[in-house]
Amino acid sequence: MKLYYSPGACSLSPHIVACEAELPLELIKVDLKHKRTETNDDYQQLNPNGYVPLLILDDGNRLTEGPAIVQFLADQAPAKKLIPAAGTFERYQTQQWLNFISAEIHKNFIPLFNSEAPQAAKEWAIELLIKRLNATAEQLASRPYLLGDHISVADIYLFVTLSWGQHVNIDISRWPALARYADKIAERPAVQQAMKAEGLI
Repeated sequence: MKLYYSPGACSLSPHIVACEAELPLELIKVDLKHKRTETNDDYQQLNPNGYVPLLILDDGNRLTEGPAIVQFLADQAPAKKLIPAAGTFERYQTQQWLNFISAEIHKNFIPLFNSEAPQAAKEWAIELLIKRLNATAEQLASRPYLLGDHISVADIYLFVTLSWGQHVNIDISRWPALARYADKIAERPAVQQAMKAEGLI
């Protein structure tokens, strides 16, 4: 399998999941500004959306959205228990969290990284982020992970989005539950492995 990624972007989430699942993965770095891969391929020919991640399977099939990719990867290694079994209520809870992180947290970080976004848009995004992170912190105040006692793909995605706060002046330490949670996940060997591979640590 090939994972197209940009260091520290949301593609870090499937990268970590693959490391947790001990799945072989060929990493291909993408320059998102110029839409070129490190092998100088036109990335938009591979993924017309132009963003990462992109997973290409050995049979040529492709997935382009992080929440779908992490579920697929976790299902390849069920013994690792990174995602509840299909059809269980817990699986739907995982999908609920993946959707929430994607739509309410990830998307609200985007204006903060865009130098052309109006200041009003950035202020609105920060206001929404604070509300969503307040709710997330409440969920984690009494449990180690989003679904309970075991880490899931939703936790890995949330961890990646929380890591962006340091780049846009959102101090995660204002939510002690989130800070403890992020620190705990950062110490996992698979997380360290993925972050080192991307040159983040």
